[in-house]
Amino acid sequence: MSWQIYDIPMQWDAKLYDSSHAFVAQYGQSLETLIPSSTQSILDLGCGTGTLTADLARHFPYVIGVDSSPQMIDRATAEHPDIKFQLADATALPFTHEFDVVFSNAVFHWIVDHDALLHSVNQALRPGGMLVCEFGAHGNIAHIERAMSTVLLAHGHTHKPRFNFPTDERFRESLQCAGFNSIHVVSFDRPTPLSAGEQGLSNWLRQFYADDFSTLSPHESGAIIREVSDYLRPQLWDQRNGQWVADYRRLRAAAAAAA
Repeated sequence: MSWQIYDIPMQWDAKLYDSSHAFVAQYGQSLETLIPSSTQSILDLGCGTGTLTADLARHFPYVIGVDSSPQMIDRATAEHPDIKFQLADATALPFTHEFDVVFSNAVFHWIVDHDALLHSVNQALRPGGMLVCEFGAHGNIAHIERAMSTVLLAHGHTHKPRFNFPTDERFRESLQCAGFNSIHVVSFDRPTPLSAGEQGLSNWLRQFYADDFSTLSPHESGAIIREVSDYLRPQLWDQRNGQWVADYRRLRAAAAAAA
């Protein structure tokens, strides 16, 4: 699940994503329960390595996965050869009234233009079709963002916020402007344990802030990660269970395309 939010596309390590961030797909499975049982066709928007796409394909007749990352699509195709995957721009989907449901988990916060995104999704849906999505809400990873900004600034670097975490009200307005109705939007806290113990936060930072580290030397990157970890330890380190817990806050929405 990877989309261009700046001029340079986000670079993804598909293997690291699968091995260290399995929680993304695990939480996405609860989102699947919002899909009507009568659904015949689903577009998994931002399919990543295809874990949720494959799960959807076990329950519904026709499922396609799309992502903007060649690395993710290559891994999804290799892991699930019986499912169709293709590269696509979420804001200009190559589909017109083809799907009963557009499903998307942990993707929309990567896309800066939600208005263009939702118009594209609406066009891909059949009249009366349904959007089911979940992504980062306003205030998501606030501690982590603050730590990264503070530490990068101390090293003489400017942190460019890459995420689009809207309020419930702002996203509801975007849905309405794109022509959706029967809109349901809710946000909630979801503290999320990171795997790999002490290494969990480092893995997370290297994946989701890859662009920030791409211009730095390995030595400086390591120093920044250590300082960010020290900064966050009082808030996010779970001593009892020996794990980092990311301060996730999610927005979940369901809405119908105009009939």
